[in-house]
Amino acid sequence: MRVLYPEIEPYDHGMLPVGDGNALYWEECGNPDGKPVVFLHGGPGGGTLPRHRRLFDPRRYRIVLFDQRGCGRSTPHGSTPEADLAVNTTWHLVADLERLREARGIEKWQMLGGSWGCVLALAYAEMYPDRVSELVLRGVATLRRKEVQWLYGGGAACLFPEAWSRFLAPVPYASRGADLIEVYHELLHHPDPDVHRPAAQAWSRWEGETVKFTPHAGVVEAFAEPEFALAIARIENHYFRHGGWLAEDQLLREAGKLAGIPCVLVQGRYDVVTPPTTAWELAQVLPSAELYLIGDAGHAFDEPGILHELIGTTDRFARA
Repeated sequence: MRVLYPEIEPYDHGMLPVGDGNALYWEECGNPDGKPVVFLHGGPGGGTLPRHRRLFDPRRYRIVLFDQRGCGRSTPHGSTPEADLAVNTTWHLVADLERLREARGIEKWQMLGGSWGCVLALAYAEMYPDRVSELVLRGVATLRRKEVQWLYGGGAACLFPEAWSRFLAPVPYASRGADLIEVYHELLHHPDPDVHRPAAQAWSRWEGETVKFTPHAGVVEAFAEPEFALAIARIENHYFRHGGWLAEDQLLREAGKLAGIPCVLVQGRYDVVTPPTTAWELAQVLPSAELYLIGDAGHAFDEPGILHELIGTTDRFARA
């Protein structure tokens, strides 16, 4: 089984002003003369980690990582009052990506995205197909209503009832039959920290408890960290209640724009966060896509079978 490449430090990094008072943290690792690749993290609102650098052969890739608006080391952070979510949308992030590409002097890059990062990669590639050399998508999502409702409308709760009870804990009993995305919006933006902080931790913890094939205590703890939880909960809720500013089925309907771009889909068979039906449906409208369904994996990028296929794919594309 393939494993992560050794730890590596950036050879360059900085902050990119993108307007609306936002500045994005970016970094580059690996070979400055190598094949450009950009990593798109999940959430939205999750941020990059040092482990994400290690998905690529540092001898052959020029590895670009960045934190999207409101999260990680980008400013302002989504947990602060200064963060204006009105200027944090899918299309703001697509524009940010294009600014970053131009600022780094990259003509065309490979995109590797998982979960929300998959949505962002598809949205960008369908707008700028000439700027994308390959797509590597893990935990495939397109942010359709049925995908969001599966996770936040009770579908996944059938598999994780005890975790779902913790997700429901901050919700007033009389509101538990309502649209929980809207209920949580009110909780997450309540002025009282004793209301919005427990709600944020419950929201984020739900994801942490469902992201792995076998739940991992360390992952759950990381998702429940107060500042991280508040940013990711507010940003995710903001995106989900607006449908990602995408028309229903938009990313599938416009997949024809990706013709000619090599695309690999790596999907856990038992992914509860982004179930495999979306990966299957995308593969049907994108005949050039290679779909790998990993039989003993959930959602996380570092599930052994998923990691094996991701690194095998980036190694193969490094030679293209």
